[in-house]
Amino acid sequence: MPRSNRPRRPAKPSAQPGRKAAPVPDIDLERARAGIPTRESAPDGEWSVRRITERNAAKDYICPGCHRVIPPGLAHLVVWQEDSLFGAAAGLAGRRHWHVSCWRTRSYRY
Repeated sequence: MPRSNRPRRPAKPSAQPGRKAAPVPDIDLERARAGIPTRESAPDGEWSVRRITERNAAKDYICPGCHRVIPPGLAHLVVWQEDSLFGAAAGLAGRRHWHVSCWRTRSYRY
């Protein structure tokens, strides 16, 4: 097979001899887990709970547990029911923002 007159691609900077590889940044595990909802079982059903960090809390919300404002910049939870009577889409549409302490100490009303 004939040789090509085209120059070869330059080697990657980290693969060149004599150069140090760039430092690998640390992974922020809390930020990575923030978007993943966890599942919780309770006497009142199955719940999906998503943590909202201080950085991502941008609006005012009313907590259904204490009926007080969750201000911007305060870490809190977004909660929705997985086993909603009207389906998963209705449960997701009915999601609410809770203070972390209000969610942990909520009472089950029957």
